[in-house]
Amino acid sequence: MKTLIALLALAAVSPAFANADLATKKNCLACHATDKKLVGPSYKDVAAKYAGQKDAVAKLAEKIQKGGVGAWGQIPMPANQVTPDEAKQLATWVLTIK
Repeated sequence: MKTLIALLALAAVSPAFANADLATKKNCLACHATDKKLVGPSYKDVAAKYAGQKDAVAKLAEKIQKGGVGAWGQIPMPANQVTPDEAKQLATWVLTIK
């Protein structure tokens, strides 16, 4: 029974770890942190800004891929070398951070 509970717990958190791993792999954490501003906004702040917006995943995925400036100040976010699927995974993950 303990093994089953451990496996279920791992399955429940694995997507979060997988996306945190992707953020690390793609060097997102050089400019962003979960709960504090670095060069760019914290993931908590991004999630709060886009909360409730139906097209939030698409908007963020596009920003991740193409970069941008002006939404959070004048420091530009460069385009990232991610696939559309990776950008969507990252955006979905960021939006879950509270």
